[in-house]
Amino acid sequence: MQFCCESVNGSCIKSNWSSNIRMSMYSLMVCIILATLAGNLTVIISIAHFKQLHTPTNFLILSMSTVDFLLGCFIMPYSMVRSVENCWYFGELFCKIHTSTDIMLSTASIFHLSFISIDRYCAVCDPLRYKSKINTCIIVVMIVISWTVPAIFAFGMIFLELNLKGAEEIFYNHIHCVGGCFVFFSETSGVVASMISFYIPAFVMLCIYGKIYAIAKRQARSIKDAASQTQIRFEMKHHISPSRERKAAKTLGIVMGVFLICWSPFFFCTATDPFMNYSTPPILIDALMWFGYLNSTFNPLVYAFFYMWFRRALKLILFGKVFQEDSSRTQLFLE
Repeated sequence: MQFCCESVNGSCIKSNWSSNIRMSMYSLMVCIILATLAGNLTVIISIAHFKQLHTPTNFLILSMSTVDFLLGCFIMPYSMVRSVENCWYFGELFCKIHTSTDIMLSTASIFHLSFISIDRYCAVCDPLRYKSKINTCIIVVMIVISWTVPAIFAFGMIFLELNLKGAEEIFYNHIHCVGGCFVFFSETSGVVASMISFYIPAFVMLCIYGKIYAIAKRQARSIKDAASQTQIRFEMKHHISPSRERKAAKTLGIVMGVFLICWSPFFFCTATDPFMNYSTPPILIDALMWFGYLNSTFNPLVYAFFYMWFRRALKLILFGKVFQEDSSRTQLFLE
C-alpha cells in the first residue's frame, strides 16, 4: 500500500530526500533483502537435503520458507526502489503483477502458519494417532491450499479491481497518479481483505495455540505423577516424544507471534485508513509495509535460536559438507 506523496498534473514526483538519506535507505533495505534470502535459502536447503528433516511439520516449514524467499527475491527489491524513489519505473502491468504477488505471498504465509498450528495441535493433543492423521497426502493438500487460495484471492482482487468497488471516484480523481504503484482499498474491500488475509486466520491460530498451551501444561503435570510411567513407556516404545512435540509447538508459536507483531500494524492500517478519509501519512504506510516484510527475515533467526538441527545444518552447508557422499543421511539430532 504505497501512495504518491504528491503529484503534478496527475504524475508522481520523485522523492526529494538528500543523496545521503537515499543511500542509507538503500543500504538498509539491501541488508534486509540479503538476510531474508540467505536465511530462508538455508532453511530450504536444510529441509530438502537432510532426510532426517523430512517430517510433516518441516515440509510445511519448507513451503513457508519458500514463500519468504520469493518475497525477498521478487517483491522486496522492487518495493525498495518504489519506497526510496517514491515512483514506479516498471510499468502499469508489472505494478499489478507485483502488487498481486505481494498480497498473495503475505496471505500464503499466514495460511501456512494456520496449517502448522493444526499440525502441532494433532501432535501435542493426540500423539498416538498423529502419524495416521497427518500423513504426506494431508500435508500436500495443506500446501496446495496455502498457495492456490491466496493466489486466486490476490490476483482476482487486483486484476478485477474488486479493491476499488465503491470508491472508484476517490481513487481516480484524488489518489491515482501516473508513475505510481500502490494498493488502494475501499471501505468494504479493506475490511474484507484484512479479515481474509489476516484477522480470521490469526484468530483461529490464537485459539488453537491457546488450547495447545493448556493441554501441554496438563501433560507436563501428569508426567510428574507415578501413574503416568506406563504411558511414558508406551510412548517411548512407539517413538513418541511429547516433550519434543511441545518444544516444536512452542517454537512455531513464537514464529506465529513474530508474524502477528510484524503484520498486524499494516493490516490494521489497511482496514481503518478508508474510514479516516485516507489520512494516514504515506511514509507511515510504507514503514509499516517494510515492518511486515521483516517477518520473512526474522523467521530463520527464530529457527537458528531454538532449533539445534538448524544450527548444525548451517555449519554443514557453510563448510560445503552437503556435497559429500551420503551427507543427506547425517544425523542432526538424536531420535
